[in-house]
Amino acid sequence: MRHEPVLVVIAHGSRDPRHAATVHALVRRVRSLRPGLRVETGFLDFNVPSVRGVLESLAVEGVRDVVALPLLLTRAFHAKADIPAVLREAPRRLRIRQAEVLGPSPLLMAALERRLYEAGLTPADKSSTGVVLASAGSTDPEAIAVIAEIAREWRHTGWCAVRPAFASAGSPAGFPRTEDAVRELRALGCERVAVAPYVLAPGFLPDRIARGAAEADVLAGVLGPAPEVARVLLERYEGARVPLRAAVGA
Repeated sequence: MRHEPVLVVIAHGSRDPRHAATVHALVRRVRSLRPGLRVETGFLDFNVPSVRGVLESLAVEGVRDVVALPLLLTRAFHAKADIPAVLREAPRRLRIRQAEVLGPSPLLMAALERRLYEAGLTPADKSSTGVVLASAGSTDPEAIAVIAEIAREWRHTGWCAVRPAFASAGSPAGFPRTEDAVRELRALGCERVAVAPYVLAPGFLPDRIARGAAEADVLAGVLGPAPEVARVLLERYEGARVPLRAAVGA
C-alpha cells in the first residue's frame, strides 16, 4: 500500500505567541478535514520545530514523499528564495515538492467576507460599505500586483469600494497605509468603512493594521483557521501531490 505524501506546512514564525497558536489551530482544522492525512508544521524562524528539524525527523522515520506547503498568501521573497533554500538542504532520501502559495483564491475572498460578517457586517451592508484590503505589504512587484487585483475583483462582488493597503514600511513609496485607505473611503462617501486584514495570523504587522484601522467602523479578524483557508491548503496539497504521485508511478 502506497502512503500519501506527508504535508509539511511551512510557517514564517514570530516572537508573538499568538502567531504559532493560530498556525497550529489552522493545521488542526486541516487534519479534521482530512483525518487520514499526516500533517506536520515547521517554522522558518523564531518557533519550533524548525522546517529543517521536521524534514530530518521524517527522513529518519523512513518517509519518502513530502509536499512542502508555504503558509503564505503571495509569492514574495519567502516563497521564491527562503523556502526553496531550506528545502534544498533537506535529507536526500526525501522527495519533496513545493506547493503553490495560498493566494489568490476565491476561498480566501470568502474567508475575508466571513471575518467581516463575524465583526458585525451583514450582506445587506455591502453596497454602502467601503473595505480596506489590508495586507502585510511587500517590495515584490508580483505580490503587489496580486493584492491590487484581489481588491479590484472583490469590488465587483457588491461592496461600495475596495482599496488595498500595506502595513510594511518596506512597501514601495506611494502605496497607501491602512489609515490612508480608510480616509480615502470616507472621502469617497462610503456610509461605513471596514478593514479586512489579508493576513493569516496575529503579529507585528497585523497589529500595525489594527492601529491603522482606528478611524474605521469595523475591523475584521485575521484569516486564521477559517474553514475556507483550511480548504485552500488541501487544494494546494492536491495540486502538488498529483504530479508527485505520477512521477513515482502511484
